[in-house]
Amino acid sequence: MYIQSGEWVIISRGKVRFKLKDKIIKNLRFRIILVIFCAGLLPCAGAYLGITRAYEAREISVRTAQIQNQCTILCNQLSHSGYLAGTASEMIRAELVQLSNIYNGRVMLIDQNYQVIEDTYDMDLGKTIVSGDVIRCFQGKGTSRYDRENRYIEVTAPILNPVQEEPAGVMLVSISTDIIEDSLAVLDDKADTVLILMGIMVLILACVSGLVMVKPFKRITSSIAAVTEGYDDNYLHENAYTETVLLSDAFNKMLGRMKALDDSRNEFVSNVSHELKTPLTSMKVLSDSLLTQPDAPAELYKEFMGDLSEEIERENKIINDLLSLVKMDKTANTPNVAMENMNELVEKILKRLRPIASMQNIEVVFESFRPVNAEVDEVKISLAITNLVENAIKYNKEGGWVHVSLNADHKYCYIEVADSGMGIPEESVEHIFERFYRVDKSHSREIGGTGLGLAIARGAVVMHRGAIKVYSQLGEGTTFTIRIPLTYVR
Repeated sequence: MYIQSGEWVIISRGKVRFKLKDKIIKNLRFRIILVIFCAGLLPCAGAYLGITRAYEAREISVRTAQIQNQCTILCNQLSHSGYLAGTASEMIRAELVQLSNIYNGRVMLIDQNYQVIEDTYDMDLGKTIVSGDVIRCFQGKGTSRYDRENRYIEVTAPILNPVQEEPAGVMLVSISTDIIEDSLAVLDDKADTVLILMGIMVLILACVSGLVMVKPFKRITSSIAAVTEGYDDNYLHENAYTETVLLSDAFNKMLGRMKALDDSRNEFVSNVSHELKTPLTSMKVLSDSLLTQPDAPAELYKEFMGDLSEEIERENKIINDLLSLVKMDKTANTPNVAMENMNELVEKILKRLRPIASMQNIEVVFESFRPVNAEVDEVKISLAITNLVENAIKYNKEGGWVHVSLNADHKYCYIEVADSGMGIPEESVEHIFERFYRVDKSHSREIGGTGLGLAIARGAVVMHRGAIKVYSQLGEGTTFTIRIPLTYVR
């Protein structure tokens, strides 16, 4: 039990460390600091390596040139003195030793038989030396080579025969580069110090830059966090960067939208409360009136009960419309779509509504231009068309007409509902799809309007990825046009 608990603690700590590490890596400030630090330090490191390598190359080149010049001078003296032929010369010997001492190196003379006839170290006299550099030198090509690992420079120079002007021997000089390497080490130490100081300065600059650059984002984050506690009236105005401007604009739009939605929600709740309260108030007044009149005649009871029934029916209609809106919102992302014959669907709707229209002496005409099949949710689209036609009947004049047309192209289905009714004022057109909005509240109450029909219709059309438009002229009638895709866009 204890072991299992201990194992759990270890795992938990590992998870905490992983989350902490992941949080640091994803932190914008950390990434800015890292980028600036690398961008500032890498050129410094490159310059450091370039300077040290350039210094080394230059010193090696200068030292090699000096040795080659000395070798050329000595080779000319050896050619004319006959030193290789056995003529002794203490002066030349001394110059060879001097060259060796000055440059802390070793000088050897090699004859045509590849035998060492002079060695300032007196180590390889009489020995045979065969190497690629010596062979190339006997071919008349002097060589130079730098061995960084073993820290020496090797130079070969041909000793020409004065008569035939062909190589009669080779001078092989090997000098140490310890002095150059020591100077390079001192330079490296100083460069390391400078690099460390530059690194500290770049790090400080990166940290300061990271803090400054992230500040606008912190302010934006604080403003967004404040939204969780309540809407702030102060909009963001972060103009530090193009990105913060775009982010501020997007946030301000979102905040405005949220405020509008909040206002709409409050208004919706207020309207629902009002619409549900009104019939209840009427029913209470009617019932109280009956209770205060125990000896009221039967005709009065019948009249009051009829009024109560109307109010109950009105209450029921409001509740049903609200339920339709709720169901529309819940199923907006998952409509029950199937291929439907739109001609038959519209005919079925109009057949159900024509008796209502005939009671008001209103003629309902359906015009279909072609057979139309579309992927729709039958219940939702039927609800939309029904509400539009019902409104056209309700808000029409005696002896008027309602014209319904169906058409389609290669992409969309078009449904038009036109009437000869009272029309809609211009200032009210943009509000008619809002929930509980009514153009003429008194008239709407008389004919049983709830202010939800057009909101339901618009919700159904939008759910189908379609659009609904209205054209109206006061006193002359209204036309609603629905456009929905023939193929449902998922």
